[in-house]
Formats: sequence, C-alpha cells, structure tokens
Amino acid sequence: MGKQVWRAVVAGGAAAVFTAVAAAPAGAAEGGASFSRIQVNGGKPIVIGTTNEVAVPASFRMTTTKQWKAPGLIFLHRNKGEEQLWHSIETNDCPNRVGVCDITERMYFDPSVWDMRNSEAGAWRVGAQVRFKDGSGDTDDKGMAVYVQRNSRLTVNASPSPEPVAKGKTITVTGKVTRANWETRKYASYGGRHVSLQFKPAGSASYSTVKKVYANGSGNLKTTVKASKTGTWRWVYYGNTTTGASTSSGDNVVVK
Repeated sequence: MGKQVWRAVVAGGAAAVFTAVAAAPAGAAEGGASFSRIQVNGGKPIVIGTTNEVAVPASFRMTTTKQWKAPGLIFLHRNKGEEQLWHSIETNDCPNRVGVCDITERMYFDPSVWDMRNSEAGAWRVGAQVRFKDGSGDTDDKGMAVYVQRNSRLTVNASPSPEPVAKGKTITVTGKVTRANWETRKYASYGGRHVSLQFKPAGSASYSTVKKVYANGSGNLKTTVKASKTGTWRWVYYGNTTTGASTSSGDNVVVK
C-alpha cells in the first residue's frame, strides 16, 4: 500500500496516532459507525506549493453504536484505498462515546517536510474512519471527490518604457507561467497553458478579458495590444485538475 499513517492531535487532549487499516474495496465498511454532513475545504481544491504548510478545514458528523477509542477522522485515498495521501490531522474531542458526534478537523499538508510526488496531484476520494474500544473499527468510502493541486504562478510586464505611451501605439505584454514541482521543491516552467490577458481602466474596480494567449514550451507569454487608455494589465490562468489557478500582479501603463 501507499502512504498510510496520519498523526492526529486531539485539540485539548492527548496526542494519538492512527494507522490506516488494510485496503478495502470502495464502499466497504466493518460496521458500527456512519458518517454524514462531510465538508472538505468548503468544496474547493487543495492547492499546495513547495514550502508553506497548508491547513485545510474539514467537518463531519459521526454516529456510532459502539464506544469509540478516539474521535473519528476523514482522509484522502484513491485506487480503492491502495493509496492514501500523507497528512497530519488536528481534531476536536467529543463527550459522546456512543451516538452522535459533530467533529471539526484540520488537515495539514507540508511539502517542505513530507516527500510529496507530482503524481499525487489530481482527484482523491474522501474516506472516513473510527476505531472502537473493543478493537474493531469502521472505514467507509464516502464517494466524494477532492482535488489536490500543484500551485501555479504568473508574472507580468507591460512595455514600452519609459512611459507615458502615446495613444494608438503598441504595448507588448509578457509574462511567464510556472508551477510547483513537489519533488524538487522548486517552481518550474509550465508550457502550453491557455492564459487570459485582462485589463482594468484607471478608475475602474474590475478587470475584463482582452484576449487569450498560449504560453510557449518554456511557459513564456507574449502578445501585443494597442494603447487606448491608462490602466492595468494582468494575466490570469484558470488551472486544471492537477494545477491551481493563479493571477499575476498588475502592471500599470499610462497612456496620453
């Protein structure tokens, strides 16, 4: 099996270590518990870079017919449980050892400490688990998809320089798309991406898309536009199943 151990810290109580049970077919359950009202990161993808720890909020309701040994938890798995994503967990305690317990959980992903693989980006399923005092347990596949994505970055530069630019003249907008490589813990070129060039006129609160441009094989972006009014230019990449969305900073150009 893949990575199988989670470190779970019970808020306000003693630390406990959970080890995943042997892989079971999707939907399999040993019995004694049911899990409902599951939320992971507000339904948004989990986007992870190369250095910073990412804290992901989660919550669920656990209903048991046996006394549990420690609060239940939810985790991420795929390939019918053969692969489970490594992370540590912080969870609240619950006074009810039998019956209904509403649990809040926080999953911590730290690419600077754990050896994350680039192949781990993509869709994962949500599983739920609890261990009982009698030594038995219950592990359920909840059939929910959660996307774990590599963070992306964009740069922007609008020229010519110096400014101001005469109205009707050509402005060249360049940039670069990169994304996190979890195995090298660095950002690398992300070529071939379809990226939107956006413009916000001076005095406006919102951007609008002017055109869409493909990055070359090295992740470089380049296009030209006609100078019509003073404002700010930026690039926006909307991401995909394995890579998070990103927006560059804005580059202001004065037109006279």
